[in-house]
Amino acid sequence: MELHQLQYFVAVAEEGNFTRAAEKLHVAQPGVSAQIRRLERELGQELLDRSGRAVRLTEVGAAVLPYARAALAAVAGARSAVDELTGLLRGHVAVGTVTSHGVDLPGLLAEFHDAHPAVDITLSEADSDRLVDGLRSGRLDAAIVSVGSTLPAGLAAEVVDDQPIVAAVAPRHELAVHEVISLDTLRGRPLISLPPGTGLRARLDEACAAAGFTPQIAFEASKPEVLAQLAVRGLGAAILPGAYAESLAGQLRTVRIDPPVLRGRLVFAWRADGPVSPAARALIGRARAMLAGTDRP
Repeated sequence: MELHQLQYFVAVAEEGNFTRAAEKLHVAQPGVSAQIRRLERELGQELLDRSGRAVRLTEVGAAVLPYARAALAAVAGARSAVDELTGLLRGHVAVGTVTSHGVDLPGLLAEFHDAHPAVDITLSEADSDRLVDGLRSGRLDAAIVSVGSTLPAGLAAEVVDDQPIVAAVAPRHELAVHEVISLDTLRGRPLISLPPGTGLRARLDEACAAAGFTPQIAFEASKPEVLAQLAVRGLGAAILPGAYAESLAGQLRTVRIDPPVLRGRLVFAWRADGPVSPAARALIGRARAMLAGTDRP
């Protein structure tokens, strides 16, 4: 019994057709048929029912299929383990990110690509809710997301940033005369916020709900800089991370919210349980080292 025979058998079982299986494997169709016949002779039983238009598993074939898949997975795992130990990483990593943060993500990915050129990298932007779903489902290996005081279940993370969320208003806005306001002061006032699905908006909605009111969102935008520009024009109070609002001190007044129940917490997150590929593990290790300020992953 040879590995390529098991590979051909699994491909035909999944495709239900010898020709499509051969195309998937980039080999000649007669070779696929011949190798599966050899496998059947060795096992002494037919694995495939070829009598109909579609190829179907026999009862014996259905029993053998999970073992064939397990054998192929074990070989792939052994190869990955060797690659990991020798530094010859291959494969693919998928990274997600919210739109605004202070992490040099392009620099991180460039360094990782230089160290592991055989690993393909994809990067996508989305809101925090969709990124968390991507991590849990396995579509993403790692992501920069906004979270609350506790991590979503099933995730592990390194903190990227943790700062208070403030109200940023134009100098002529009625709240501009205050340095500190209560959360209840925002009740009924036009607010400018990131849209639902983002971490900052989730924190705002949660805090206002706990205070007994629903925030009046006058404008939504997906980027903090757009929120700031709307606030500069006097269209409402922009709910922003403190450091971002303070960077626009010439155009906006920063008003702290007391008690500071609103906080913007960004993390670099990955799955805490379930399989992690060697390539993803290497990227996560490099990211954690960068966030910790060390030189080596």
